[in-house]
Amino acid sequence: MGTRVRGWRWRRNPLRRRSDVVEAWTVLAVAVLLFLGAPLLGAASAWWAHGQAQETAAAQRADRHRVSAAVVGRSPDALPSVNTGGQHSYRATVRWSEPDGAERTTMARVPAGTRHGDVVDLWLDSRGRNVLPPMGDSAVWQHTVTIGVCGTVGAALVVLLGNCVVRRAALRHRLAEWEREWARTEPQWTHRRA
Repeated sequence: MGTRVRGWRWRRNPLRRRSDVVEAWTVLAVAVLLFLGAPLLGAASAWWAHGQAQETAAAQRADRHRVSAAVVGRSPDALPSVNTGGQHSYRATVRWSEPDGAERTTMARVPAGTRHGDVVDLWLDSRGRNVLPPMGDSAVWQHTVTIGVCGTVGAALVVLLGNCVVRRAALRHRLAEWEREWARTEPQWTHRRA
């Protein structure tokens, strides 16, 4: 007949030890931190990450511009194919005209299946280097959600790790208290002298 007494660690009784009280308060603190603290920390980190990602996207949009370039050749020493963003791409020599009429040529990644003479869109930075397109809204939100989830999970793991440390310490203290109590009680039960 094993009935479980709820809240025995909170009530005064002769079997309750200080380690039981510490463990009861720890359970309460862990519950509050897991259900309130970790989500709040995740939301705060997501909010911060969203602002940072929007600033980065705005800076990229200000720095980068798109040009249409014609493929004029392929690089013989380039790797045959690289998977970028779910599609294969090749390095090829491309040429485009600047707004002032000057011709520019560079090596750039072009989609697989592009032939000599095909026109492709390139993104260039302010120094004329071939770069990735600026971050879009979906990339900003993906970054925001990822940082928010990682912040929440990280906070929860820290709380659970702290709970394990406190429970081990409480168990060690509980066993030490029981050992001291038994050292006082054992001579009365066995009629031996200490």
